[in-house]
Amino acid sequence: MANYFVHEKAICESSSIGDNTRVWAFAHILPKAVVGADCNICDGVFIENDVVLGDRVTVKCGVQLWDGLAVEDDVFIGPNATFTNDRFPRSKIYPEQFAKTVVRKGASIGANATILPGLEIGAGAMIGAGAVITRSVPPHAIAVGNPARIIGYVGTQDVPPATPGTITGGVIPSEVDGVTLHELPRIEDMRGTLSVGEFERSIPFIPKRYFLVFDVPSREVRGEHAHRHCQQFLICVRGSCSVVADDGKNRREYLLDRPELGIYLPPMVWGTQYKYSSDAVLLVFASDYYDAADYIRDYAEFKALVGKQS
Repeated sequence: MANYFVHEKAICESSSIGDNTRVWAFAHILPKAVVGADCNICDGVFIENDVVLGDRVTVKCGVQLWDGLAVEDDVFIGPNATFTNDRFPRSKIYPEQFAKTVVRKGASIGANATILPGLEIGAGAMIGAGAVITRSVPPHAIAVGNPARIIGYVGTQDVPPATPGTITGGVIPSEVDGVTLHELPRIEDMRGTLSVGEFERSIPFIPKRYFLVFDVPSREVRGEHAHRHCQQFLICVRGSCSVVADDGKNRREYLLDRPELGIYLPPMVWGTQYKYSSDAVLLVFASDYYDAADYIRDYAEFKALVGKQS
């Protein structure tokens, strides 16, 4: 016996509806759609056949969920949010396969947001009202605007900018496991200014590689990965950028805004860099040669590996 509620003015043709789900007036669910347990499908929602909803999903009024959409557990979809599944639609002309869009666990999509097809909304991400999502959104990112850009990360605490000369001993520890902020010497005279660091002293390792990141459009995000073994030390030698460090439990954001300020990222810390100023030049020292196998680029995999270590 079905253990879910369907309003008398709703049409529910699917038998794949989870326990305690509620389907309200004027909603229409097609036969092959799958809806999990404890969901709330509000007035005027349309759910097509090739759609899968996880558990505890809320779909507010006026939303249409089209073929090719997968929504994981605990997702909130705000009123009149719009999903698309064909970048070049024509009347009576259908693609061989509709683009697949995935909304990961715990994400929220604000009212009137538009999601282009074939994208992924990362776990815990927050999409602002009216945002137009043209590219995949990483886990926990806050994306707003048209086209949307990332303005922050959910659950991230900003670390106040370090005033020159206030870092005791040149190093500030972080609540993110192993991450430290370093103030390097700054020497000024009439000939100009010099900043210097010594490897294995002010910088905790001897690098085998360095790279520079520059000419980054302000809306772009870099990093978004962790390393299994490689250590990194970041200095914004010109301009400014923000660094988000995440150990799987704690997430903090640091502003690098002068060339004598650096941040150390140990292995198994998820690092993201964004909010680049137009003139920013980011210098990164790495303890190891480039090895693609050392990178962890999937946040869910990173969380699983961190969990095994704890």
